[in-house]
Amino acid sequence: ELDANPRAALLFHWDPLGRQVRVEGQVERVAEQESDAYFATRPRGAQLAAAASQQSSVLQDRAEIDTRVDELAREHEGSDVRRPDHWGGYRLVPETYEFWQHRDDRMHDRLRYRRANGDWIVERLSP
Repeated sequence: ELDANPRAALLFHWDPLGRQVRVEGQVERVAEQESDAYFATRPRGAQLAAAASQQSSVLQDRAEIDTRVDELAREHEGSDVRRPDHWGGYRLVPETYEFWQHRDDRMHDRLRYRRANGDWIVERLSP
């Protein structure tokens, strides 16, 4: 989906603190070399799971994926697990940040930092 519509938002909400940060921007796929380097740092079990899994595909049962991981572990005994072609990362390139702080009177503080012409513009937003 990100390849078809390369925009996204991240939201970090800290309820006990009454704060949140929202980040919006363009999304870009990271280079294969960067994905390879990160994959190599993952624990071996995580590498095997990534190679065995087509994330979110429907499984008959748990044994199906467990069997596939066991098969891959035997196939790769004594050798590195290659990063699957479907496994990689995306990077969000921020265009806006919004900082929100709760206030009991619902007059929440909201500040938006927006990228424009290479500079950051700070705007106070209505609650």
